[in-house]
Amino acid sequence: MGWTQRAGNVLNYLDRYTVAGVLLDIQQHFGVKDSGAGLLQTVFICSFMVAAPIFGYLGDRFNRKIILSCGIFFWSAVTFSSSFITEQYFWLLVLSRGLVGIGEASYSTIAPTIIGDLFTKNTRTLMLSVFYFAIPLGSGLGYITGSSVKQVAGDWHWALRVSPLLGMITGTLILILVPAAKRGNVEQLGGQLKARTSWLRDMKALFRNRSYVFSSLATSAVSFATGALGMWIPLYLHRAQVVQKTVETCSSQPCSTKDSLIFGAITCFTGFLGVITGAGATKWCRLKTQRADPLVCAVGMLGSAIFICLIFVAAKSSIVGAYICIFIGETLLFSNWAITADILMYVVIPTRRATAVALQSFTSHLLGDAGSPYLIGFISDLIRQSTKESPLWEFLSLGYALMLCPFVIVLGGMFFLATALFFLSDRAKAEQHPFQVKDVSCSLKKLIRTTSLLATTVTQKTLPHDTHSFGGESTHDATSLCESLRC
Repeated sequence: MGWTQRAGNVLNYLDRYTVAGVLLDIQQHFGVKDSGAGLLQTVFICSFMVAAPIFGYLGDRFNRKIILSCGIFFWSAVTFSSSFITEQYFWLLVLSRGLVGIGEASYSTIAPTIIGDLFTKNTRTLMLSVFYFAIPLGSGLGYITGSSVKQVAGDWHWALRVSPLLGMITGTLILILVPAAKRGNVEQLGGQLKARTSWLRDMKALFRNRSYVFSSLATSAVSFATGALGMWIPLYLHRAQVVQKTVETCSSQPCSTKDSLIFGAITCFTGFLGVITGAGATKWCRLKTQRADPLVCAVGMLGSAIFICLIFVAAKSSIVGAYICIFIGETLLFSNWAITADILMYVVIPTRRATAVALQSFTSHLLGDAGSPYLIGFISDLIRQSTKESPLWEFLSLGYALMLCPFVIVLGGMFFLATALFFLSDRAKAEQHPFQVKDVSCSLKKLIRTTSLLATTVTQKTLPHDTHSFGGESTHDATSLCESLRC
């Protein structure tokens, strides 16, 4: 997996979270409340999850690097265009985020399957770790880019013009430099996987795969939490400082706040630390148990829930304490990203992997971050409506809404424990599946050859022949018939 693919994944998430980095300015510019601001991310994710299965289907059947490049070109053009939207057209900004979601779905769906076709076992885990490190790295850089470019340019619109330029360059490099990896090549399946099954049959097989189903539900919990926290935590911490009277309420643009910058830096570092910790812990635990992958994910999720819950306790009196809890909570939460992808590679056969990644992406976004940013904003607005308008209740209402996240994370940990129950049997089925394909092909060849030889034998019985016979049959034909039963 070359650096160009990893750069593409970084850019995907950089673009996605640049909006979160200037969210306070967007609210001021367009005059929208928390629910309206949350709608930007919700529409993005909804379009992303609808497009993901389509790209999964295409990724299992057509040239993957062309699809990747076209996706990057598309979202880059849309993001750049959205930077010129004026304050009267907030709906147009929402629409543009939806179109960006379609473009980014192509990359997130197909790129992991290329890794699965280039590496195996611990090497694949390492490469997936490097690839998925791009998620927190890109997310963190999104906050940093949004905040920094806004301050330098004096206008938040310029923050949306950085990722498109980098996207065009990366898309071109992928199109030129990335080799076309054959599906199932490193697993030495050869021609055994050339016969493709229908999309409906693929879907049925995936829904019957219990490890895949439970790990997808667990991924949905991760997605719910990361989507909500990533969107709202910088604004929540800003409101906490307003209550503590260490900063002033933003009344004009650009809003001066360092929370997006600090949160972005923490996300970058914890992403690296979490992915490396998760991969290292899994490699060590595999020496102790074959169920290491889902168990490490479960422990990380349950531990993360504790510290994320403590964020909202610490923020009332200490911003530093809140950042410490964020650091530990994110590290544990990010530890499962590469491992979850590796679980999928273990329990799903190569010709279904792009479809499996797409379906998992669809499910995780549908049940996760498609609704969580808007839901948190809606709950926050609902609480504020029943109270007196004040900076204190702006802070408390958003905190109460965000308290939903640790409970969802605990539920995700339970799903990973359920995955551990079925992981070994589902992995064994996936490993045996190619040989079943070979056996069917072999049996068909046997049937054709045997039928042909029997027909020849019957014909020869009616004709004079001078070969030595045994029981009225040619010994040559008898030998050929026996050979036909071998494959």
